[in-house]
Amino acid sequence: MLAVTLACTGCASVMNDSMHPVKVETKTQTGQLVTGAECKMTNDYGTFTVKSGDTTQVRRSSKDLDIVCRDPQNPDANARAISRANSGMWGNIIIGGGIGAIIDHNKGTAYTYPTWIQLVFGQTLIFDRTAEKEGQPTIGAQPADSTPAANSAAGQVVSAK
Repeated sequence: MLAVTLACTGCASVMNDSMHPVKVETKTQTGQLVTGAECKMTNDYGTFTVKSGDTTQVRRSSKDLDIVCRDPQNPDANARAISRANSGMWGNIIIGGGIGAIIDHNKGTAYTYPTWIQLVFGQTLIFDRTAEKEGQPTIGAQPADSTPAANSAAGQVVSAK
């Protein structure tokens, strides 16, 4: 009976809450921490706001988390936090809970974002939980398409005939 219940509810749903804590910090390009910047984090479940230096709860999702932090003294800091499957999803697959995996995927409970990120004003960074180290902020990386030529090409409109 217990096995049937777990298979139907999903392993990640049992192990993980639908909300996930994310600490957001902002830094200048010289590395100085700036607290109190207004940060908005958005995924397919909504927008969550936090002041830099604080931790907030965001809704888990299979979709990435887009973040913009604004401070009157600095250019915007932009980031994307990559959503990665967590141990609950793998538990579903290993134990044979295909139904549970589908439920947890649809509810978002099978996914986790990096738990501590530091955005840099004037930059766009990508944060991936696979680079996360216990007790340290996740290291942000420049997006692959951050070259001026790629950004220029991305902004062009191509008309189909």
